[in-house]
Amino acid sequence: MSAAPAEPVRHAEHVMGTVFSVTVRDPGPGTGPALERAMARLHEIDAVFSTYREDSDISRLDRGDTTVEDCHPDVAEVLARCRETAAQTDGWFTERPAGRLDPSGWVKGWAVEEVGRILRAGGSREHCVSGGGDVLTEGGPWRVGVAHPLVPGALAGVVTGTGLAVATSGTAERGAHVMDPFTGRPATAFSSVTLVGAPEVGLARTDAWATAVFAMGPERGPAWVERQPGVEALAVLPDGSRLRTGGLSRYLPPVGPADWTLPAAAR
Repeated sequence: MSAAPAEPVRHAEHVMGTVFSVTVRDPGPGTGPALERAMARLHEIDAVFSTYREDSDISRLDRGDTTVEDCHPDVAEVLARCRETAAQTDGWFTERPAGRLDPSGWVKGWAVEEVGRILRAGGSREHCVSGGGDVLTEGGPWRVGVAHPLVPGALAGVVTGTGLAVATSGTAERGAHVMDPFTGRPATAFSSVTLVGAPEVGLARTDAWATAVFAMGPERGPAWVERQPGVEALAVLPDGSRLRTGGLSRYLPPVGPADWTLPAAAR
């Protein structure tokens, strides 16, 4: 008689001003040590990149108290990825929202990726990691609920698939916090933007792109997404209507007449 499958291992960690949650469906001898390493890595990232800690490398760099060369090596890498994303999005993503050095738009998704990397190194091939509205899955299939930004406790949709990278930028938890980098004012034309990225896109890039698309607004954002390979979008507007890119149906079937797809001519 074969042994019964092990029960999934779950863990939640309060760090980086939010809660990171991990579910491992295929726990083994390496799971516990991998989780310990992953949580230590999250706290290390927080210590380096937190904009709320006066002694973090990012805060010291923003004040001019140090140089990139004297910071943790992760800082140079993250800032390089931020500049790359700024170029990809024509400046709609920036590591200096409101003029202050703050690469959180890249760091949050990257931190989730780091947890996934450590879990894979520990032997897992079936896990889900979430943090601050970003979700990364390995194996599957998995079902990922997208919180409705206008109806507390409700879902705007449920994304289903394997190897998912799902990132949401919106007003539900933090209000109008995404800034239009060209006007310096809060972006308010969307209530939320959720991007679903293929594995080759990665969660960090998907998350940064979600921030950029939110700032772009409905006139630019969905059309920009349609031009990017391996990523799809679901957006909720302030009136509750939904806007979705053409390929989203592979992850999320249409849910009703409030849905409309970007016209082909605009793609």
